[in-house]
Amino acid sequence: MSKSSIEWTEMTWNPTTGCSKISAGCKFCYAEGMSKRLKAMRIEKYKDGFEVRLHPESLETPYTWRKSKVVFVNSMSDLFHPEVPLEYIQRVFTVMNENPQHVFQVLTKRSERLLELHQELNWTHNIWMGVSVEDERVIPRIDDLRTTNARVKFLSCEPLIGPLPNLNLEFIDWVIVGGESGHRPRPMDEDWVLDIQEQCEEARVAFFFKQWGGKNKKAAGRSLKGRTYDEMPVNA
Repeated sequence: MSKSSIEWTEMTWNPTTGCSKISAGCKFCYAEGMSKRLKAMRIEKYKDGFEVRLHPESLETPYTWRKSKVVFVNSMSDLFHPEVPLEYIQRVFTVMNENPQHVFQVLTKRSERLLELHQELNWTHNIWMGVSVEDERVIPRIDDLRTTNARVKFLSCEPLIGPLPNLNLEFIDWVIVGGESGHRPRPMDEDWVLDIQEQCEEARVAFFFKQWGGKNKKAAGRSLKGRTYDEMPVNA
């Protein structure tokens, strides 16, 4: 585990690492680049680069945290990747179930597998489940998420690479929006962000604007029309 610079969480926990690309949002994957750097640094956990790997030794870590934490699960992977067995996903969920003092934020692009397996998992109140929605082509992921038994459901529209008009936000608690960063970031239109913010306001859904992104994301900042949006789910 490690402290995180991600604005909407406190720390990360990676009981699995590695992934593979499945949609346009994966094109410039941050985790893939980071895995390559960590492999070059000879970090044992990343000796296989971005290949999907299970790390059962990491399952004990949450039991050691003394204070309550907000934790992004698998910032370097996707828990619902097809190479992660159901039995292992259940073990990860058991750890989260047995640590109700912490909030665990799980995010996937593989909503079909999430939907397939969700009834095999124990959804305690402290597990927030989200799906990535980078453009209109992957909107069906929201319907898959909506069907699950997660108490808190959220969307991560990052990197936002297209408009998302007419979102169905029924039973969605939280929407995060962010632009792409890196050496060759795809641009994000301000109107796309404003439209999502207005939809959230109308639907009474918490809205979190993470960043504009770009080659220098710090300089670009995270202010939207002179305001910073740090809203969190009211059902948390």
